[in-house]
Amino acid sequence: MQELILRRRNAGFVGRQRELDAFRDNFGLPPEDGRHRFVFHVHGHAGVGKTWLMRRLEQTARQEYGALTARVDEAAGSVPEAMAAISDQFALQGREFTAFDRRLATYRQRRHEAESVPAADGERSGPSTGSMVAARAGLTGLGLVPGVGALAGAVDPVPLAERTDRLRAALSSRFRDHKDVQLVLDPVETLTPLLVRELSEAAAEVPWLVLLFDTYERLGPLLDPWLRTLLTSERLGTLPANTVLVLAGQTRPDPGRWGELADVVAELPLEPFTDAEARQLLTAKGITDEPVVREVLRLSGRLPVLVSTLAENPGTSGDLDDPSATAVDRFLKWERDPVRRSAALAGALPRRLNEDVFRAAVDEDAAELFGWLRSLPFIGDRNGAARYHDVVRGPMLRLRRTTSPQRWSAAHTRLAETFAGWRESAAGGLDARDGWRLDAWSGPRLEEWYHLLCARPSAALPGALRDGIDACDAGPAVARRWASTLVEAGEDADSDAVRTWGRRLVEALADERRRGIEALGLLLARAGLDAADRVAALVVRGWHRRSVEEYDGALEDFRRAIELDPGNVRAHFGRAVVHRATGDFTAAMDALDGVAALEPDSTWVQRERGETCRRAGRYEEALALLDPVVAADPADHVALGSRGQTMMALGRIQEALADFDRAIERHGDYTWALVRRARVRSTLGDAAGALDDLDRAEALEPGIPGTLGERGDVHRFAGRYEEAIAAYDRALALDPGYAWALGSRAMANEALGRHAEALADLDRAVALNPGYAWAVAQRAIASRRGFTGGRTERRTGVTSRHPSFRLLSLRGRSPALS
Repeated sequence: MQELILRRRNAGFVGRQRELDAFRDNFGLPPEDGRHRFVFHVHGHAGVGKTWLMRRLEQTARQEYGALTARVDEAAGSVPEAMAAISDQFALQGREFTAFDRRLATYRQRRHEAESVPAADGERSGPSTGSMVAARAGLTGLGLVPGVGALAGAVDPVPLAERTDRLRAALSSRFRDHKDVQLVLDPVETLTPLLVRELSEAAAEVPWLVLLFDTYERLGPLLDPWLRTLLTSERLGTLPANTVLVLAGQTRPDPGRWGELADVVAELPLEPFTDAEARQLLTAKGITDEPVVREVLRLSGRLPVLVSTLAENPGTSGDLDDPSATAVDRFLKWERDPVRRSAALAGALPRRLNEDVFRAAVDEDAAELFGWLRSLPFIGDRNGAARYHDVVRGPMLRLRRTTSPQRWSAAHTRLAETFAGWRESAAGGLDARDGWRLDAWSGPRLEEWYHLLCARPSAALPGALRDGIDACDAGPAVARRWASTLVEAGEDADSDAVRTWGRRLVEALADERRRGIEALGLLLARAGLDAADRVAALVVRGWHRRSVEEYDGALEDFRRAIELDPGNVRAHFGRAVVHRATGDFTAAMDALDGVAALEPDSTWVQRERGETCRRAGRYEEALALLDPVVAADPADHVALGSRGQTMMALGRIQEALADFDRAIERHGDYTWALVRRARVRSTLGDAAGALDDLDRAEALEPGIPGTLGERGDVHRFAGRYEEAIAAYDRALALDPGYAWALGSRAMANEALGRHAEALADLDRAVALNPGYAWAVAQRAIASRRGFTGGRTERRTGVTSRHPSFRLLSLRGRSPALS
């Protein structure tokens, strides 16, 4: 008893007993009990104590019930970042997610590569069945991209699937491994099953897993569809039953989204403290004088954060009765030291604080007061950084801005200069286009712009808008952070112009798949850009339009950019990529001629020409272009892999094998080449070698349907049909829309005499993709008299595979070596 009392006293937590009891009681109910709740939703206004309660709930789960816990807040700007936060916090508790962390690191690297170097496009083709399923499922559940869900009923899944395939082909021009392409296209679909698998393994060793998501009013637009998918569908994996989710935000759960889960969600609405709870806190702080208590209750509105703040230094009843005191006066009224008072106000200026930022914000005589500041009740701790509670910081900023505009401007200018210096020293002189892709550069840059906009809104706004071109180039996540910075600066500086621009840009960036096209349109139309900035905006918009297959618009943007700047290499190359995507290979080569004229000594131009010939089916010409590239740099594993794929298309299997051998020798974790070499080895009858390659590929990147499908093919062509079916089953469990695996499994079933099962697989394949010509033909034949093709036991070249092999090739197309 004494230990428990001491623990609760040390926690400094009072009140909210009803919510704590409901949480505790839930652990006493097994997951199979109908009364058990898998989700708790804490909601209430700012300052009501949600984060305070979340910490108490996390402490309760860990200390009293042996749970592994993770708490995510608004610092996570995307679903992958939220998953990373969960993994990091579990690692601190002794449970590392090794496979997930490895794949996450690959995602971050590939995303950086995809965004930093223009990728080439692929040839046109009909949608793969995997894309069709993704499109159909996504149209109703694609709240993973804010703003799409409401339009689901108006969107035709077939064009969406076709655009997805061509976007996949575009990324394939950058990456040879189709798994990397899929990872960049949809990291949530790729990373979530790995995370769920790791959670399941952890859950088998502890009583409970508890995942807490704070500031859900900000996280919700990003995480809500993902979490609901995990709760209602097995598409992304199966959560362990001993998992409890806790969400905390300012609003109630949306009944339109969470209504179907009402029987597994427990709502915990938080109101301001009751009179008794507030008095309990004041008593714990030693405040019992009734006039003082009443005044604290009146001034705080019984909001926990304000009750706690006022309780730290209650003064006397006469002081409290001063009717002219503002909220800020109440926060700091009892701090008599002017240096500390000034430091508390200055510390509110930055959006996030660490000791270095604090030193830059305050006067020299307050530089050592960061520890004191952290002890104040309205200072929270998020991801190692101090942060003022919103209900306290807002009034402090208004006080500083209105009482001394000159000091306000000077202080923000000093902070902007500080962040600029940190940015330059951390990034080593990177230009803005490259810098926006690095957190070490973009983080300080955003804070620099925030403070410049607060200091001089009208003077700083044009530069902030121009810088947004490069932010949009870096990707939608970075662009949204840039736009949100404008919104916050406009609010804190009370600048209608900055606030309006920020809100318009946030709205324009709502649909992540549009990649900032509308935001760039706003900048081109209204931002007063000079010629050079217009060229930059047109080029970026052209590449983004290419990525969403607005090819006419992309070509028009590149044309306009070249008119303004005939020497812009990126615009010329963009034209080449768009022409190649539309199958106009002659125009693509002409555009590459223009690039070569501007960069005559660049080998990447020759590689692009070779890749263009390969995609056009002119394999001999492709080899003539790729051979000198490999000769110039024999260690270039990308060129070797691309040439190896060309050799495969020509049926020169031994030479393809040699190229893949060299590529893998130089890049041992090159999973794309491992899978392709497995295919070559299987073609040559080396089933054991093929399986060895696939084992290595799966160890590097587990749970990839295409790798499992390839394993099934190796077994099937070796006559091991049961093993083949088992591999296809695993692939289809990961991707039920994988029509290639269905077609291959049909062939294995037919070889075993299971005609009904084979026909059923073909029926499913055709239902998923009515344009799957091979499956349509085989189904017709099987319906009449059994299969006539697909029984090949030994292959001498890639053409001996059934046509569904082509679909797999398209999923993992070689990069264009840009």
